[in-house]
Amino acid sequence: MGCQRARTRRRIRAKSAKRSLLRRWTRSRAKRRRKKRVFLLYLDVSGAHWDLHSAGKFVAIDCEMVGVGPGGEESALARVSLVNYNGAVLLDTFVQPQETVTDYRTHVSGVTPALLKAAMPFKEAQETVAALIQDRILIGHAVHNDLKALMLVHPKLLIRDTQKYKAFRDLSKGRPPSLKMLVKSVLKMPIQSGSHSSVEDARFTLALYKHVKSDWEKHFGSKRGREMKRLLESQKRKTTERKRHDKAAVRRVVQDDQGSSDENDENDDQDTD
Repeated sequence: MGCQRARTRRRIRAKSAKRSLLRRWTRSRAKRRRKKRVFLLYLDVSGAHWDLHSAGKFVAIDCEMVGVGPGGEESALARVSLVNYNGAVLLDTFVQPQETVTDYRTHVSGVTPALLKAAMPFKEAQETVAALIQDRILIGHAVHNDLKALMLVHPKLLIRDTQKYKAFRDLSKGRPPSLKMLVKSVLKMPIQSGSHSSVEDARFTLALYKHVKSDWEKHFGSKRGREMKRLLESQKRKTTERKRHDKAAVRRVVQDDQGSSDENDENDDQDTD
């Protein structure tokens, strides 16, 4: 009778330890994912929440800069906005520059000292944007400037830059066209009458892309279609590998726990004897 009670207690302890270990592992894994990819909700300055899955395949970006360094000649990120293919805001937040601001450029950027007091830390903004644009087609105007300010890189095959699109450059006789000029010439709409809005600019950039999307993608596919296909296949393999790695990690936790439970059973049997 005593041996049966001891075995029952051992089984209960083993099950409890297993559940506790799995809970700790799950919490730790979720914490690492939140830190690395920011799988949480994103808060825009208007208070609306959007999750990662609402981003879709296309994301448009625009940033506002402030001046740093002597005379404020160098640019630093002060606001970043991303919208999905329907123009819904995925992220719109002011960002704390990593250097001292010497020129807020308020008449252009709309940024003031008060707006940056409670702004998002640069590292957090960088991780949030990285999570939102990962494996997605990024649309923007002079995207390289935005990525440089965010200290991020993005595959060239997944970038659609309205400043570099040939048909748009032809409108400015081969020179890099301004967003204001393109919106006025192509969309026949006014833009940037006062200080800039990064949300508005991102939506206008998206509208420009949609206006020529079929021709752009057809031309792009004829030149880079195979590379694009290989890139997407590579991303799919990486996702599969991550899932396989997570499953293997769970199995190792269960096996280690089972091994420790067996050792406890042997020790209890010896104590009972």
